[in-house]
Amino acid sequence: MKDTTDTMARFRHTFLAAVAASALLLTACSDATGTTAGTDADVSTAASESTITVEDNFGTQEITLPVERIASTDNRTFEVLDAWGVDLVAAPKRLVPFTVEGYKTNDEIIDLGTHREPDLEALTAAQPDLIINGQRFAQHYDAVKKLNPQAVVVEFEPRKGEPLDAELKRQVEELGKVFGKESEAEQLIADFDEALERAKAAYDPQQKVMAVNVSGGTIGYIAPKVGRTYGPVFELLGLTPALEVANASDDHQGDDISVEAIASANPDWILVLDRDGATDTRNTDEYVAAAQVIEGSDPLKNVTAIREGQVVYAPADTYTNESIITYTEILNGLADAFEAAR
Repeated sequence: MKDTTDTMARFRHTFLAAVAASALLLTACSDATGTTAGTDADVSTAASESTITVEDNFGTQEITLPVERIASTDNRTFEVLDAWGVDLVAAPKRLVPFTVEGYKTNDEIIDLGTHREPDLEALTAAQPDLIINGQRFAQHYDAVKKLNPQAVVVEFEPRKGEPLDAELKRQVEELGKVFGKESEAEQLIADFDEALERAKAAYDPQQKVMAVNVSGGTIGYIAPKVGRTYGPVFELLGLTPALEVANASDDHQGDDISVEAIASANPDWILVLDRDGATDTRNTDEYVAAAQVIEGSDPLKNVTAIREGQVVYAPADTYTNESIITYTEILNGLADAFEAAR
């Protein structure tokens, strides 16, 4: 009887020791991996996620990668993001350039209206985890951020007082980090720099330049430095203004100017932004092309730029685009024209 009791005691001791050893092993595995057996999906998710920081107009922003639900309100980003194959869940589709068909005609992208009548509730409903805000929607930054606490909001709108070329480069560099497109961003910057150097080298500073925009058949004056789109180009290329107006503005319609004032300034070159050509107006009967207004004007027919055929038009989608790609196209167009005139 004693032998049987001793044997049972030894068995219980051996069994309990084995259980304890197994528990210790399981605990050790849990401590080493941060999880326990049977949660491989959690390990995989943790391994696939990472965070990066970017510097935007409001400071340092931390973004968890990969970003899955992206919304953008910034006109300057649409062509770039589309070229990079970035899918959007929401955008102000009326402001998407007509040349960016991947977003313009995609019914799966929630429409956010326009900056004048934004549908910010629709933005929240899209449940983005990243919102790229800017351009016309910069005025709604606070509301966008407040209504979307679940999302990281970044804004790279060119800052006043900073050189436009540096600001355009900053935008694509930071977005390149977010989407793993650093090399593509570097190429966009290289293309821009090449176009800039071409235009600089081809321009004769003895030639006087004027920039204008056209909307509704009316010509507006685009002031050097401060004017829409072309204003910074004067500084980038060192263009000689044919006319300088006191207290000029950055108004999107340009400043009032008469055709007589343009004729009196007699520019050697006229740079033209067709505002209506980039909006829905281009598809209506009311649309009057900028070329028709500029080149069909009797008071301007003897202006050197008209007479010599030295009128350069911005790409048709410029007014609703203005990305680094747009400016590369503008600069290459100017370089082509300047080179041909030499």
